[in-house]
Amino acid sequence: MCGIFACYNYQGDVEEFRQRALYLSKKIRHRGPDWSGCMIANSTILAHERLAIVGIDTGAQPLVSDDDNLILCVNGEIYNHKQLRANLKNKYEFKTHSDCEVIMHMYKEMDKDLVQHLDGMFSFVLLDKKRNRVIAARDPIGITTLYYGWDSKMPGTVYFASELKSLNEDCDKILAFPPGHVYDSDSGETTRWFNPSWWDESRVPTNPVDLKVLRESLETAVRKRLMAEVPYGVLLSGGLDSSLIAAIAARETEKIATAGVPDDDNFDERGPTFWPRLHSFSIGLPGSPDLIAARDVAKHLKTIHHEYTFTIQEALDAVSDVIYHLETYDVTTIRASTPMYLLSRKIKATGVKMVLSGEGADEVFGGYLYFHYAPDSKSFHEETVTRVKNLHTSDCLRANKSTMAWGLEARVPFLDKQFLEVAMNIDPKDKMPDRSQGRMEKYIVRKAFDTSDDPTAKPYLPDNVLWRQKEQFSDGVGYSWIDTLKEVSLTKVSDEDFAKAASRWTKDTPTTKEAYMYRVMFEQWYPQEACTASVVRWIPKAEWGCPEDPSGRAQGVHDEALKE
Repeated sequence: MCGIFACYNYQGDVEEFRQRALYLSKKIRHRGPDWSGCMIANSTILAHERLAIVGIDTGAQPLVSDDDNLILCVNGEIYNHKQLRANLKNKYEFKTHSDCEVIMHMYKEMDKDLVQHLDGMFSFVLLDKKRNRVIAARDPIGITTLYYGWDSKMPGTVYFASELKSLNEDCDKILAFPPGHVYDSDSGETTRWFNPSWWDESRVPTNPVDLKVLRESLETAVRKRLMAEVPYGVLLSGGLDSSLIAAIAARETEKIATAGVPDDDNFDERGPTFWPRLHSFSIGLPGSPDLIAARDVAKHLKTIHHEYTFTIQEALDAVSDVIYHLETYDVTTIRASTPMYLLSRKIKATGVKMVLSGEGADEVFGGYLYFHYAPDSKSFHEETVTRVKNLHTSDCLRANKSTMAWGLEARVPFLDKQFLEVAMNIDPKDKMPDRSQGRMEKYIVRKAFDTSDDPTAKPYLPDNVLWRQKEQFSDGVGYSWIDTLKEVSLTKVSDEDFAKAASRWTKDTPTTKEAYMYRVMFEQWYPQEACTASVVRWIPKAEWGCPEDPSGRAQGVHDEALKE
């Protein structure tokens, strides 16, 4: 992934604005430390900070079409780019090996409907010079981050950027660009293009789970995400989700190493052939649950395993910087992002530039422990759809910005468009946990990869990991991490200040001293009023009897399961 900045229809001397635009783009250079580019056409400026993953020798951006009419900036990866090239009606001369260049040629044939055909994670801004038109789009779930903003002194001017920090100084209105939408300057409207079969949460599916289809669709999702020309690895917490992704990736790389590249136009072989031995990465406090479980998985998969520990003080020292990169004050996101931010820095130091991660499974399958308290299957399903729709405000935001803070790209197979069509259309009765019947959270995912009934099959994971109880990442890195954050906030925030929280912040009033502490840190980086419009806090479902603290350990079922 990369960092993009654009300003459409600048109302002033755009050449003079160039230096300002370069400054604003530089604010997100951590996302793309490999190269920078900037172009001006008409009254529009497009800037790009590149992280080279695919087409590393020729893929510098902004990209320009053969006829010099189209200029394109993309942040993301288009996994089906080879198939898209083959399906173009006309012949075009491709200037680069980039997976993103095909977007320009698709625009010539399909206009903005091209987004319907993209399979990947992406945010892009495309300028059509002849029409003085800009279109911008974001991937279906919001795996990549994108914002757009306006300056009331320049009506008609629209800014776009991968992160809030490139806009807050120049815009007095800033919004998160909605996932699955496309903006068209001709109409000035942002419209939804992603309309999958499962989007309406009131439509409760009745399809019984097909474990084979579920397993194979996730394997396909992992396979396509191995597209890379740089060293890659997997984030391995030792929990079910990251361990399954690691297990599938290990099998795929082994296939290439032993059988060679498959004869498949839809498969981009540049990943597994570049680094055929899988590297895995984990982090935690010394002796933490995640580190112990991750060792078992790495040993089972025979990965080259990298284990890192951190101290509480190192994490506390990083919190302010984490909030700067996250651009949120949400409690659960900050808790989980800090260890991920520290790990990403360690990974980047090894030379790895891309990792696979397990985000999304808990939302899709109701894996969080509070789902045990869902009153019925309809409520369970509605909550999974709502959580998937809002991933761009929480786990996707965390995974993207914690890693991209160090120029590391995270790919998330559980949010694959085709996989979601399978998983989100399963009868929620099959997904719901039921301890009385021995069905723990994400039972069908575990069962899909359970080979115990076939003595000749190679197990995907050790049983103690395949059937390990859910630990949220912020818990699994070591229980004392969250406990210390709470204790520190009690000393940093006085009772007197906390009592005035409602008068200080009418929106998202902090209800704990920990939340108050993060809100203060956020405002130190982002004091402008416009900056809070894009922040969304996760609030536990009180109507299900959930406690206010978002930690998995706060759910009663966590301790109940440990007693069994």
